[in-house]
Amino acid sequence: MEQKKRYTMIDMIRGLTICSMILFHATWDLVNLYDWDWPWFESVFAYVWQQSICWSFIFLSGFCWGFGSRHVKRGLTVLFAGLLVTIVTRIMMPDSFILFGVLTFLGSSMLVMIILDKVLKTCNPYIGAFCALLLFVLTRNVGYGYLGFEQWNLIQLPKQLYANLFTTYFGFIKPGFLSVDYFGMFPWLFLFITGYFVHKMPICNSLMEKQEMIRCRWLEWMGKHSLLIYMIHQPLLYGILYVFSVIVQNAQ
Repeated sequence: MEQKKRYTMIDMIRGLTICSMILFHATWDLVNLYDWDWPWFESVFAYVWQQSICWSFIFLSGFCWGFGSRHVKRGLTVLFAGLLVTIVTRIMMPDSFILFGVLTFLGSSMLVMIILDKVLKTCNPYIGAFCALLLFVLTRNVGYGYLGFEQWNLIQLPKQLYANLFTTYFGFIKPGFLSVDYFGMFPWLFLFITGYFVHKMPICNSLMEKQEMIRCRWLEWMGKHSLLIYMIHQPLLYGILYVFSVIVQNAQ
């Protein structure tokens, strides 16, 4: 069987995103778990940093969906990883566990795209990408009860939509729901679909072919093993920061 080609540029971009995520989570741990006083982390710049990681992962996942052929296996694997994260955090950190996190969303989207692909593959990729991105922008605030983007709330949605965990899974967050990592199917599915359409643009495939001479082995490795790194990076960070805090306390 012929092995499908991997594009090094995609792996390196994913690797850079992984590095950014690890640095962000290390900072979050220091601020929230070890009371590190850093007001900047509450600023709009830190929020943009956090959002850049989310947007990149979801867009890249949609972009790379077209490279794969075992969509059911991949989707179920990522979905199971999300379930494992929920179970472990529920046991270890009951006050700040993860429900409907990014892995649950990505696994769900990979499976949903198997059905959507039958219709979307007939669309013009440029028009499709524009419409999907527009829908993402218009539905960005559905979790807060509105159609709109960030600070701009355009239309208030019926409160009946925000009823339970089932609606929360789709992006309509029920009152009192808490999760330290949450991604509803809406609006994020539209960003995933944007990546799906961009992958189909001829200009993108041409650019990827031209960038194959640029290599960074360790970034490629991180990009290829992004799921494994995501699963283990927080426990490793907790351990490293705990040892560091003990050393600091003993040195004082």
